[in-house]
Formats: sequence, structure tokens, C-alpha cells
Amino acid sequence: MSRATLMNLRRLTNTNACSKNREWKFISFLNGKDIFYSTSCFTKIVITPKCLYSIQIRTFIDVFNPGVKNGKTYKEKQLIGYSPEQMFDVIQDTENYKHFLPFCRQSTVKVKGKDHAKTYLEIGFPPIIESYVSHITFQRPHMIKAECRDGKLFKYLTTQWNCDPGLKNNPNTCVITFFVSYEFKSQLHSALANMFFNELVKQMEHAFFVEAGRRYGKPCIKAQKL
Repeated sequence: MSRATLMNLRRLTNTNACSKNREWKFISFLNGKDIFYSTSCFTKIVITPKCLYSIQIRTFIDVFNPGVKNGKTYKEKQLIGYSPEQMFDVIQDTENYKHFLPFCRQSTVKVKGKDHAKTYLEIGFPPIIESYVSHITFQRPHMIKAECRDGKLFKYLTTQWNCDPGLKNNPNTCVITFFVSYEFKSQLHSALANMFFNELVKQMEHAFFVEAGRRYGKPCIKAQKL
């Protein structure tokens, strides 16, 4: 941690209303940000090179309330400047996930058939790291679905991509629908992951579009959310 970061953290501690006897615990380094939380006030601190701000989060009593739902879902639909075939080939290339997908540490194809595959994946960042075999079904170039069936951390993890035709007069466009749904077995892992869920999923989704650009060049149109 830089000297400037420590000075900013001390300054915030001295000025915050609940700063007395506060202890800060380092969570993770993510996307250029040091993440801390206060063990006394349950405040998460996100420190960037240019700014320092605090976000009040739920107390651990709330986080571990048995009534709290731990499952998370994310869905987004976009019109993009690549063909369905191009995007399908990028998404299906699970062997190379370790080279371009954030938080993917290992990826090895175990089985590959005409409409199915099995890929060993290791994903996550400390302290949340999961290794499992992803069971993949697909229909080229329209759909790819991946499921975690034997994970140690997840109750379930499902990811699905639909690659549908885009503009009628432009075959090099497609409508991408991206869906993720998961739930951890542990409420502790759920609490930690939920802090970063939206950011993680958006980075993962964006990585596929960046990889398409690396393989096929610039998109023919600017991406549009639908």
C-alpha cells in the first residue's frame, strides 16, 4: 500500500464520526482499487489513486440473516457489431479463457462433442476461488449454456449466451443476451461476492467483446443496450 493511501486512510479515520478504536481489515485488490472494511463500524472503504470514499454496508447481523436470499442474477441485452458466428466462436473457446477472461486462473477442455463440452475451470480471487468442471451445451451459432454441477462453493452456477441476428441489412451484427445466475453454499462467500457481483460480471462480459475485437478488428457499429 502506498504512503499516500495510508495518509488518506488515517485522514478519513480521524474525521469519521465512528472512528474511535477503529480497526481496518484489507479485503482484496480489485481493478486498481484497495478494498477495506471497518471491523467496528462495518464500513467498506474503496481507495483509488485519485479518490477515497466510504460506502455504508449492512452489518454482519443483516448479512447472515437466514431470511436473506443469497442467489444473484444478471441479465443484459446488447446489439453489437460482430456476427453471431464470430461471437459464438469467442464464447465457445473455453480453452483460452485463462488468457482473456478476468478472474479465470485455469481452463482446460476435457471433452468436446458436436453439441456439448466439458471444461475444467478455476475462477475467482482470494479468498473466493472455485475449481470445477463446466458442463457446456451449445447450438452454433445461437446459444451457449454452461453449468457448474460439482462445485465446492456454489449451490449452482449457470451462464448462458444467446447470439441472435442483428440488423437486417448488416449480417456482421448480432443481438447478444447474457445471463448469469448463481448461489454460494456458504453465506460468508455470498456476502463477500455480493459486494463485487455487478462489477465482476460486467468485466467478464466486456472481456468477450474485447477478445472479439482482438480477433476480428473493430466492430462495425457501436454497441447499444436493448
